[in-house]
Formats: sequence, C-alpha cells, structure tokens
Amino acid sequence: MKQYAKTLLASALIAGAGSASAAGTPTLGEVLDASGVEVSGYIDTSYTYNTRGETTNRVFDTEPNSFNLNMLGLSISSLPDEGFGGAVVLNAGEDADVTAAAGTGNNDQFDVQQAYVNYASGATQVMFGKLATLQGAEVIESKDNWNFSRSILFGFAIPFTHTGVRTSYAVSDALSLTAGVNNGWDNLKDDNDAKSLELQASYAPADNWFVSVQGIAGNEDNGFNKSETRSLVDIVAGYDLSDSLSFMFNADFGSQDKGAGATGNKDADWKGYAGYVNFKVDPQWRVAGRIEYFDDEDGFRSGTSQEWKESTATVAYAPMKRVELRGEWRYDWSDERTFLDDGGKFKKNQTTLAVEALYMF
Repeated sequence: MKQYAKTLLASALIAGAGSASAAGTPTLGEVLDASGVEVSGYIDTSYTYNTRGETTNRVFDTEPNSFNLNMLGLSISSLPDEGFGGAVVLNAGEDADVTAAAGTGNNDQFDVQQAYVNYASGATQVMFGKLATLQGAEVIESKDNWNFSRSILFGFAIPFTHTGVRTSYAVSDALSLTAGVNNGWDNLKDDNDAKSLELQASYAPADNWFVSVQGIAGNEDNGFNKSETRSLVDIVAGYDLSDSLSFMFNADFGSQDKGAGATGNKDADWKGYAGYVNFKVDPQWRVAGRIEYFDDEDGFRSGTSQEWKESTATVAYAPMKRVELRGEWRYDWSDERTFLDDGGKFKKNQTTLAVEALYMF
C-alpha cells in the first residue's frame, strides 16, 4: 500500500508540473482532464517553535522546535453531474497519523482520508465509502484554512472522518439538506453494533454569506469500555463584508453519556466558540486572525476539566499562484496548569511561532 501511494503521489507531481515531453504533446494533466479525471494536490511544510520548549494540548503541529513535513496530499476524482463517479484523497506526512481513523493499523504517516463511490442525479447526490466530516469550520487540508495551526474545536470538539453513506439534496439554489449513516467518529470499522446518524442543513441565499447547522449522534466508546450515546451540534456561519474582508464563526455543543466520573457514572459535556477574520491586503498579501473559547467541562475531550482559550494571528504571502508562505503567532491559556515546559513544570499558558510553506499543484 505504501509503495502504491508513493507511485500515485509521484504521478500527480508530474501532472502538476504541466510540462509536455515534446512540443505539441499533451501533458498527463491535459489527458486526465479530457477524460473527466481531475488530479490535484499540495505540499505542506513548516517550522514550529514553542517558547517553553515543549508543545502540549495540541493535536497538530506538536513539535516544539522542528522542521516538519505536515502533509503531502493528493486528490483523484471523476465526479460527473449525472451518473456514477468516485474520488480518493491520499495523505502522507505527520498530519496523516493524526487524522487516520481507528482500525487502519500502523499508519506510518500515510492515510486514505477519503475514498467513496458517488452517484448524482439532478438535485440528489449519494456518497458511499469513507468521507470527511460535515462538522467544523476548518478542514484537514491546511491550505484551505485561513491559519496554519488548527483550532481547538477542530482538534478536540469534532471528528475528522466517517465511513458510511451520505445523501444530499439541493432543495433550491440556496438550501441543501444532507443525511447520512456511518460507523461513528473516526472509525474505519465499527467498534460496536450501533450506527451514527448525521444531518445537515446549509443555507446560502447570497454569494457573500452562508450558515450551516450539522449534527451527529450515535453510540461511541465512553472511555470506560462501554458504548454510550455521543451527540454533537455544530454551527458554522460566514460573511464577506467586501471582496477583501471576510468573517467566520463556529460553535460546537457536544455530550457523551456516562463519560465522566470515577466509574463513568456521570455524563460529559463540552462546548466551544471560534471567531475568524481574513483580510486581503492585495492580491499577494493577507492577514488572518482567530480567537477561541473551549469549555471541556468534564475533561472528556482534552483530558483535563478546563476552560481553554487561544488567539492566533497569521500573515500570508503568495509570491505566485500556486505558492503561499505563512507566518503565525499563537497564544494559548487555560484556567488549569495544562501546558508543560522543558523543565517538566505545568503552566497555564504557552506561546508558539510557526512558518509554513505551501505548494499547490
């Protein structure tokens, strides 16, 4: 499998280069486009630094002083407007081990993020296989987020992927509804006899704003080797004040039955809010900010009962269409001592710095 993935990634890089072997000879990318197959991908690299010498309470970018290959991503798809199609998204790198679903064995920095068969007919679309979650304002692909580091909510409040079936129906140009059944949170294979139900309603009446509400509920491991009901409601809204200035908001409300207490005799709850802003200074430069509040009331998601906050500032420069360079400052703080320093002591805050280089093909 690993050798197969390397071959696919190498082929995509050749396609992305877009250079013909001889004058007048079509490139591999042009041949694929003509056949209805789309290939795209990206390389995500970074340098991360923590002023305390250790990085804790972080799902991604956990290295305190290191150059990193975060992700080499490849997407191959053939999704016609009518009839059957399919798509596969392959990930390699440090982030792949984070997002890999349970049941995939030794990931070795490789993951099949998505792989599904698709059927489209008019306003209806059906997807069957492994799918990215509907929840959250951010996505696994860092290139599609405004900031380099992922939010607390993305890392701790929501799932990454599901394996199952999902059906979407476009009620109108503005309103679409989605429903699905899957194996649960980040499970390639179901770990119990129950399935989870996902629902979404997305409303975008104008080009400059949208709101979507999505939720998922089903039996999941409560941390005490028992399957109990876990539910989550996720809200995302976005508004473009102008071509240059955009805002986004995300809220999550989750619960796990019998997930807290010394013996699992208490329900666990968590909630969080995140606000985003992105400002395009000119075609090459932009600045982005994010603020968050996460209340892990019972410590079920982060391992500590805490109120955790963070603020992030990102400056991005695109010297060419396929490249973006980012610099980021982030400050996290909590009402509990959950951030470890290089002296082995726990503190209530941490500051991280990062430089990221992205190449899209």
